[in-house]
Amino acid sequence: MSEEQSSNITQLGKALAYGQQQAAAQRYQARASERERIKKSLIEKRYNSLLVDEAKRIEVRKSLINPRDRLAYERVIGESDLLPISYLEAGLNAAKPVCCIEIHDKFGRVYGYGTGFLVSPSLLLTNNHVLENADAALLSIAKFNYETDLQMMPRQEKSFRLDPGKLFLTNKQLDFTLVAIETASNDNTKLSDFGSLKLNAESGKVLLGEYVSIIQHPGGGAKALVIRENEVKDEFDEYIHYATDTEPGSSGSPVFNDGWTVVALHHAGVPDPNDDTKWVANEGIRISSIMKYINEQRPNLSVNEKALVDELALGIQRPPYAEPGTERLTIGELGKEWYEAASGYDTLFLGDNYEVPLPTLTPGLERDVATLIDGSNILQYTHFSVVMSKPRRLAFFTAVNIDGGQKKDLKRTADKWYFDPRLERKYQCGPELYENNELDRGHLVRRLDPAWGEMAGEASENTFHFTNCAPQHKNLNQKTWQHLEDYILKNAGRYDLKVNVFTGPVLRVDDLIYRREFQIPAEFWKVVVMVKDNGDLSATAYLQTQKNLIDNLEFAYGEYQTYQVPVVKIEQLTGLNFGNLCGHDPIANIEAAVGRTILSAEDIRL
Repeated sequence: MSEEQSSNITQLGKALAYGQQQAAAQRYQARASERERIKKSLIEKRYNSLLVDEAKRIEVRKSLINPRDRLAYERVIGESDLLPISYLEAGLNAAKPVCCIEIHDKFGRVYGYGTGFLVSPSLLLTNNHVLENADAALLSIAKFNYETDLQMMPRQEKSFRLDPGKLFLTNKQLDFTLVAIETASNDNTKLSDFGSLKLNAESGKVLLGEYVSIIQHPGGGAKALVIRENEVKDEFDEYIHYATDTEPGSSGSPVFNDGWTVVALHHAGVPDPNDDTKWVANEGIRISSIMKYINEQRPNLSVNEKALVDELALGIQRPPYAEPGTERLTIGELGKEWYEAASGYDTLFLGDNYEVPLPTLTPGLERDVATLIDGSNILQYTHFSVVMSKPRRLAFFTAVNIDGGQKKDLKRTADKWYFDPRLERKYQCGPELYENNELDRGHLVRRLDPAWGEMAGEASENTFHFTNCAPQHKNLNQKTWQHLEDYILKNAGRYDLKVNVFTGPVLRVDDLIYRREFQIPAEFWKVVVMVKDNGDLSATAYLQTQKNLIDNLEFAYGEYQTYQVPVVKIEQLTGLNFGNLCGHDPIANIEAAVGRTILSAEDIRL
């Protein structure tokens, strides 16, 4: 960014701020004759519900009150100013996510300030006139813990860079900017240490006559709070007016009701229409209006941007794909302790002399592996493991050990599915992909494959994770592909064999885009490894397509069939490396160019 561009941004920000002030003044002036009448009828409206909208807002406001706060209702209707002492503690918690935004030019010089606050683990909310474009955000920093202690000494600040490349959503009329922020500072302080303020899309979080508080960085200085005697004077469809002390630099501050729920985004002072050197009120944009706009923009966002926006805890609604009356997916919850004993896939399962490691990925694919919250990259379940693709939110591959001598034929219980808490939700596809269509949640590790030994029940339950499924047309999942799995499993049981099975989708860059955010894999593969009677390893590979089941898909092989292919073919299609398994493939040298069509078990070569 040139110095001239930096100067232009400075002037643009000032112009935008001035424009917001003038617009606020116009709204204030237009309601002058109404304000006195509204004030006089306020109590009557609240008790008699003369207006349906007001009655609804009152009900919403009452629903937000802690039932143990017996004085809250009296505060809401203006009959008491008493507050529990915990109000101060709650205010300190609400202050942690609030930061000072420093806007820099390319030389690192500070030319503007604002306030912002975290609304999710990785998103910051402020004003459009503070960060009007991605260039301004890229050069800005967010300073947390910028405040003084009881001895009026400064605390240690923590600075984080903004990351508009991941998400930058702004609106000039509503004067807000939602921008991604890096999750660690230069000294490796975690952004999560500061928490976040939850946004509620409901209208009615504050009523006329109530009092609001605002946490801010006035003039770009240390954090400050204006508390009580800040009465809400007027309400508009998208704004509220309140009497609160603020200064330049306070733009982008959260406005709270006395339950410390964010009700508005502060953005402008309201100048006196008769004397622009004086201020008659302040104006904030209602959070319900901001959330409505974000909801409306969600279909236009990329997959990764949607995942970030969905971190907003309340009010962001995914499209309701299931029609009324359609069976919805049942989502269960498993605590992290559920996974503590899971050791995952065993590389020496076939014997000490038959080590079969997990496949490795090319350097390009390694960058796309989804990292777990603990920093690792392999999800370990009972008797199987999964490595996930970050951009596709599907497994690169699964790996399972099958013990035919200890297998148990467990009955299928309720069809409950789980998100894995060890992996961020944004890297897992859920109901938004699978509801109201003919796509099955196709188990990659089949339910009965790891169901052996003392942990059979837990292993079977673990297969019902969204990390272990992929979108498969119901005919593919329930018919031919299942027959192949049955053949492998039955033979493992018949001869008390131990078998390693690797499974996954072929992830092509040109896969069909579905519901604007998901890509449906065109093919699925499987590699089976076992020890033959003569002591040699056998590694066989299989490929199956969904052609003619899902429209507009192009495949490397023919229509809706299963093939036995060389292991090296799976490596070429997936970018995985199976090490020395290619040397144990019975068709590696015989039919390297084409696959064998599998019409029955007799067509399989082991």
